[in-house]
Amino acid sequence: MSYGRPKKRLAVLGCVRHRHIVAFRVSGSRRQGIIEWSAESSRSVASRVGRARRAQAARTRFRAFYPDGFQDPDFVDLERRYKVDAHRAWHLLLRRAEYARRLEAGDRHAIAQDVIRVESRTNLLFSFEKIALRDAVRPPAGAERFAEGLFDWLHGSGRPSTRFARWCRTVADLPREQTRVLTWPVLTTFGFIARPRVHMMLKPMVTRRAAREYGFDFRYSATPQWGTYESLLRFSRVIREDLTDWRPRDQIDIQSFIWVLGSDEYD
Repeated sequence: MSYGRPKKRLAVLGCVRHRHIVAFRVSGSRRQGIIEWSAESSRSVASRVGRARRAQAARTRFRAFYPDGFQDPDFVDLERRYKVDAHRAWHLLLRRAEYARRLEAGDRHAIAQDVIRVESRTNLLFSFEKIALRDAVRPPAGAERFAEGLFDWLHGSGRPSTRFARWCRTVADLPREQTRVLTWPVLTTFGFIARPRVHMMLKPMVTRRAAREYGFDFRYSATPQWGTYESLLRFSRVIREDLTDWRPRDQIDIQSFIWVLGSDEYD
């Protein structure tokens, strides 16, 4: 066998489960097996393992309060039912066809009042946000802008990112008397109530804490922008996939899970 100057060869072996790459390189005058783990792959595996542990810890935390998960009677009574009731009230008054008919009839002020009335039965918005929004839609111009902008966000044409940007501008342009109207909860609550299989609500402090506990890289910006909302939707999808065995019904279950994980009410 010749031990002259061989050509360098690279054999790649795959670890099927995690797709780690092991490379053996032959160089110089003798065979030298060098195991080279991809730093990126190693970090990815460590991240997945760490998140799996945190996800399990999150399950344990949730079950400390609601042992039967999303089917727990106390969970349904305390966290789920009032949100479902709000969605049903919305569907009765503001489902897509009815909302469109009322806009066509020029019923914008009444639409805005119905939106506020439906949300008022929940604790999803802080009191200062409820007051700011109520004041903003009191003038006819504010009610018109709000009713039309909300319909466009929920049911309009174009990419979700484009509609979200328009919705942000709509809320930012609403009349303001004292406190600001443009907050993450105001932007996201009505989509969550209207279409709980699609949209998610963002409470910044709670969600950021829940994401840290869960090991999810939540891309938060205090200034409303699509990237943050898209990151929130990714977070909700990750949780939903992790909790498949709990049979989550919609985003109401996922939002409630985030609330339990991140709210100081459950400390």
